[in-house]
Amino acid sequence: QVQLAESGGGLVQAGGSLRLSCAASGRTFSTINSYAMAWFRQAPGKEREFVAAISWSSTRHADSVKDRFTISKDSAKNTVYLQMNSLKPEDTAVYYCAADYDGPGSPSPDMYEYWGQGTQVTVSS
Repeated sequence: QVQLAESGGGLVQAGGSLRLSCAASGRTFSTINSYAMAWFRQAPGKEREFVAAISWSSTRHADSVKDRFTISKDSAKNTVYLQMNSLKPEDTAVYYCAADYDGPGSPSPDMYEYWGQGTQVTVSS
């Protein structure tokens, strides 16, 4: 089993920045390098939306956040980060961390076996 714990959400003004963290752990978990890790978000009344993913060899970002958000990881800490800059009110959502064992970093939420509880990000105008 894999547990994912997000942190770093909060309330920020438009144009501001936040850094989300996702710490991975578990009885059978060894290293995040064995997983594709991703961030998704879900706003009220909307479907869950892909934000960014990082696999062993590459990263991928949704067009809506490209040049503003950056996904990265610290393998020694088994932690994935999402640096969010130039935040906009439309970025307001619950942000979820997800893990896909040996995955390619797909933008489809159906590919991910493990999910965190989410962290709220609210951007005021």
